[in-house]
Amino acid sequence: MNKERIRNWLHFINEGIWRVTDDEVTPWRKRLYNSIKVMSLSTTQFMNDRLPVRASALTYSTLFAIIPILALLFAIARAFGMGAMLEEQFRSGMMSQQAEWIFAWVESYLQHAQSGVFIGVGIVMLLFTILLLIDNIERSFNAIWQVKHPRTMSRKITDYFSMILLLPVLTVLSAGITIFMSTYVKNLENFLLLAPVLKLLVRLIPYALTCGMMTGLFVFMPNTQVRLRHALLPGLLAGSAFQAWQYFYINSQIWVTSYNAIYGSFAAIPLFLIWAQVSWCICLFGAEMSYVSQNLESFNFGKETANISRRYHDFFCTIILSTLCKRFAEGGAPLSAEEISRMHRIPIRLTKKILYELTDIHLIYEAFGENEDTTTRYVPGTDINRLSIGMLLARLESNGSEDFKVNLEQYSTSWEALIQARQQFLAQSGAILLKDL
Repeated sequence: MNKERIRNWLHFINEGIWRVTDDEVTPWRKRLYNSIKVMSLSTTQFMNDRLPVRASALTYSTLFAIIPILALLFAIARAFGMGAMLEEQFRSGMMSQQAEWIFAWVESYLQHAQSGVFIGVGIVMLLFTILLLIDNIERSFNAIWQVKHPRTMSRKITDYFSMILLLPVLTVLSAGITIFMSTYVKNLENFLLLAPVLKLLVRLIPYALTCGMMTGLFVFMPNTQVRLRHALLPGLLAGSAFQAWQYFYINSQIWVTSYNAIYGSFAAIPLFLIWAQVSWCICLFGAEMSYVSQNLESFNFGKETANISRRYHDFFCTIILSTLCKRFAEGGAPLSAEEISRMHRIPIRLTKKILYELTDIHLIYEAFGENEDTTTRYVPGTDINRLSIGMLLARLESNGSEDFKVNLEQYSTSWEALIQARQQFLAQSGAILLKDL
């Protein structure tokens, strides 16, 4: 009996829960089901999107950029008069030997970047390595959100440089606030009730800052519109997981003396790679959760998408293209992939896949919103008075390569029969305009 119940529960989580509509359950049960869906789907998409591989690529970029980032961070901290405080924070967060190596590398980098003929090259390399890391982060987030185009060059310059200048300042200020609050709490030891509360708040400051940083990363990094309410919980979970991993990493280093005996002075590098790999996995999983949460309704019946038939694929192409033609004929604003997905309850990934396919065969074109709206929208790419079902099907079936070493004369009968059948079908469907459906 228990085995049967467990089997039914597993079947419900894997299959049945995705076919339950909102009007079939109570609001409380709906929230519970949505939470299960988000966690289950985020885990599945995390592996399907090969995000651990992307985390490895970001780990390499981080290794390449970590010293320039720390050099910029310490340069700004010293400009604010907080260099000593920041060094103390780093010393408390890692082993003393590793801290000394990092400080030595940072000092050497700053000296070479600020002296002699290397001053220009050093600054350029510093900015280049940091910009390369941020660009790789954006591409990973865009892949999660299925954004086809990254930021334009002008937006990269403004957004990336804003991040380069803002994040170090926030890091320095957060370190200053933490140290100030810690000093302030020590002066309140005699207040039996107030002191423990303030101590708890001081311990929570790093968690709050990390969760806020994760939330901001999930909202602003993808080149699409991300709603804040769908990034808050993933940001909280990812920030807490990152802090927990940081605590484990720092406190477990006392157990790796044998590891240091094998690698010697290079032991810090593989340990850093492990820390960076896990940290980026946590970050990308949080981004996946944010994406799934915002598009959860569109993932219902999503299991059928992977094995969609050719007939239903063409059916959805017809629905989407007809919707865009009608919208254009009525003079309405162009629609985005998310709006089309919600309008027709087509899974978001299938919607974007079809839109990209229709763009490749030049039946639709991408458009962008006015002012600061960066959402990609779609408009017909052909005169809607000529855009018929026959034209759609003809473009779909002719899309792709036909450069194969097949002797058509040998199979002329089969080829001609197929072409004749398709021509008769397309001639009949050519009179049906998509805007009239």
